[in-house]
Amino acid sequence: MSGTPGVGKTTLGKELAQRTGLTYVNIGDLAQEGQLFDGYDEEYQCPILDEDRVVDELDEKMSEGGVIVDYHGCDLFPERWFDIVFVLRTDNTQLYTRLEARGYTGKKLQDNVQCEIFQTIYEEAMEAYSKEIVHQLPSNTPEDMEHNLEQIVQWTEQWMKDHN
Repeated sequence: MSGTPGVGKTTLGKELAQRTGLTYVNIGDLAQEGQLFDGYDEEYQCPILDEDRVVDELDEKMSEGGVIVDYHGCDLFPERWFDIVFVLRTDNTQLYTRLEARGYTGKKLQDNVQCEIFQTIYEEAMEAYSKEIVHQLPSNTPEDMEHNLEQIVQWTEQWMKDHN
């Protein structure tokens, strides 16, 4: 599960894990718990993720399968980890409001909204993984979230039938 900060990845991922029994992993939380950082970005006022350590930390769990990974980027993860990649997309005006409510300001706010405008996360996913497994989902309203949940649960159930 990927997308610009503020598109609803965490909300969707946690609810999806509840409905499917899959394991939910938020990369930000994982990094915080294991101190998987490589410095601090003064400009964006946030820690810098140590991508290699994150991949090492998750590799065994991912090889077992059944894991929902939540992070704003996805191209750092090996393609072998995923059967499907969902990139959530949100209307720029809504995203701006959501990020402002989180306390984003200045360059951090502008860059994240631009990231959404230019489809940066979606394009990274399309370059990193087979195009057949990358899907965009709208994430503007509670109805969108419910529809996305139903769609992903159906896909998960079908995948389980086909692979077990």
